[in-house]
Amino acid sequence: MATPTRTVGADESDTAPAGRFARWVPWAVLGVLLTTVVQLAVGAFSDLPQFAGKGFGARLAAYPVLMLLVPLVAVVRRARRNHRHEGSGPLPWAATLLVALPFLVDVTGNTLDLYDAVIWWDDANHLVNWALLSGGAGLLLRDGGVQPRWALALCTAGVGALLAVGWELGEWATFIRFGEVDGGLAAAYGDTLGDLALGCLGAGVAGVVVARREAASPPHRGS
Repeated sequence: MATPTRTVGADESDTAPAGRFARWVPWAVLGVLLTTVVQLAVGAFSDLPQFAGKGFGARLAAYPVLMLLVPLVAVVRRARRNHRHEGSGPLPWAATLLVALPFLVDVTGNTLDLYDAVIWWDDANHLVNWALLSGGAGLLLRDGGVQPRWALALCTAGVGALLAVGWELGEWATFIRFGEVDGGLAAAYGDTLGDLALGCLGAGVAGVVVARREAASPPHRGS
């Protein structure tokens, strides 16, 4: 009598890479966080010239909180759902990684003095970092049930655009209104509109990518 052969379906075979991805993402988040905090501490407490006048004391206080805001909110929501005896999905580690990476890129660029040494570095940061940050927001919107795909794309781009505006306001407050930069807004950040345009473009790209991946993926909850 022949022994039945077990056939692995496409859905089952696809879960193996996803499972491996889910296991290493929290460790990647931890590595990104620690690398960022170490550089922030060096910048805040050293006299190295590339950190002078760039508000690294304020960044040391704010960046770790912003990097961990997504899982912190998720933990609070999970506790509330458990209290009501409702089911809860996994923590959104993929979204957390996408949100945290721009902070690492920004701090590393300052550590290596790339903002002054590489003329296109600041522009590339605004484009790529906002694509990453908006991608993380898009994953959260997707897992929150935003549909259809065109609405997911628009909401992702819209959130990214709002964050870009907020970031520019934060730079103005840090470096001009309450900072040490002289010469007014035009002298210090004459490229603000260009930064906003690049940030919005990155957000739009993220919206399209998240929506297209949603179309190609089976239904899911949690990142």
